[in-house]
Amino acid sequence: MRYHGSVPTFHVENFGCRATQADGAALESQFEFRGLTRASAAQADLVILNTCTVTNSADRDARAAVRRVRRENPLARIIVTGCYAQRAPREIAALPGVTCVIGNSHKHQLAEIALPILSDLGQRSTSSAGIHIVDSVRASAGEGIAFVPVASLTPEAPLFVSDIFAHTELLAAPIFDSAGSHENDRTRPNLKVQDGCDNRCSFCVIPSVRGHSRSLPLPQIIREVNTLVAAGYREVVISGINLGRWGRDLASGFGTIEGLIREILSETQLEKLRISSVEPMDWSDELIGLVASSPRIAKHAHVPLQSGSDAVLRRMHRKYRPWHYREKIEKIRAAMPTAAIGADVMAGFPGETEAEFEATRRLIAELPFTYLHVFTYSARPGTPAAAVPDQIPVPIARERNRILRELAAEKKLAFMRSFVGEPLEAITLNVAHNGRDGEFTEALSDNFQKLCLKGQLEANRWITAHIEGIEDGAFIGSLAGRAVPLLGLLS
Repeated sequence: MRYHGSVPTFHVENFGCRATQADGAALESQFEFRGLTRASAAQADLVILNTCTVTNSADRDARAAVRRVRRENPLARIIVTGCYAQRAPREIAALPGVTCVIGNSHKHQLAEIALPILSDLGQRSTSSAGIHIVDSVRASAGEGIAFVPVASLTPEAPLFVSDIFAHTELLAAPIFDSAGSHENDRTRPNLKVQDGCDNRCSFCVIPSVRGHSRSLPLPQIIREVNTLVAAGYREVVISGINLGRWGRDLASGFGTIEGLIREILSETQLEKLRISSVEPMDWSDELIGLVASSPRIAKHAHVPLQSGSDAVLRRMHRKYRPWHYREKIEKIRAAMPTAAIGADVMAGFPGETEAEFEATRRLIAELPFTYLHVFTYSARPGTPAAAVPDQIPVPIARERNRILRELAAEKKLAFMRSFVGEPLEAITLNVAHNGRDGEFTEALSDNFQKLCLKGQLEANRWITAHIEGIEDGAFIGSLAGRAVPLLGLLS
């Protein structure tokens, strides 16, 4: 392979959820540890596409990315990994330009597999490249990289994948820092503490590509958080595929999300902990009280809903009813009057009648949400819902999506208006831009609102902002008591 420079370069492009982003950061660490340097997708010798497969459009995005990289960087070796790679490896291996397909089952060993491929399958001298290369035969046989080759089908794109349910540990390394396209991650690192899911929602393909629920052990979590604090981070987001199930699989025999949070608060000096999505049944009174009472926990609750119809929830195989969900949200709002409360909602689930959709719309209208992630149902191969004959026509599903998004926008605006003229705690981000009224620095409030602060501010600082107005879905403000903050003021 011809390198662009003296040291080979790589680029990781992530698609999908926070867990995928965390996996991508771990992949970056794998390559940097072995001496490679980062580059853009158009310049890198090795491009890793870390895919999602939650919807048909996610699959299309991944295929489009392969075509784009091949067009813009024809010399690059393209490796496809992630959930799409785990679900349909042969489909991806057949795409022109794909060098190798590595499923989630082998993502934790991706660099070991990829480096011999980068060096023409181990034939290139390691000294000439200045990187650590694991011999391909030793890696596959001597170090337990069990894989299924499809050379007979696609000799140019070997496939590394095995049964994801055979994994009993959380093998992916946690994120420290991501300098990719997600600028916020440079000041708000995402620590994945759980992977996989033991629920079997009828529409969801994720358990089949992520495997059983697996937890990062508590001592390792504490070490990672303390390392992040020592590196200067002030907010850390903990995430997982089914975060509320953290600890249930650990050999110690007992672990809960509430216990994990208490340990992080007790054993680290982290200034702010933010909790990612937690299923409704895992928002216990203890968890709500813990988040509400600690100033070190961001006032933010993301509680997936999917549907407000009892009948639809049953067909989805969800483990709660609309009245259970309503009770949880009302308790969260009562305990935290200023908290951001968000939900995932699906429009157009198979068989969803007008009355069932109206039940969802009405429940959303009545509850104090501040934002929604609205998805149009997408049939996933192998899921029970995909086999249901009563699929909703796409135009109807999209119209229902539009109605819910407009309702969400109204609720978000009403929530934001309640803060105009008030002080709000926020952390400055690594994003600055020029607006019509001068220079601004972006920040994220404790309750998950985007904020544009007047002036240039140092990143990664907790500040108190005075909210002056709303523009394009974001707060406009300045440091409380000062009209134009200056760089270094917060040091």
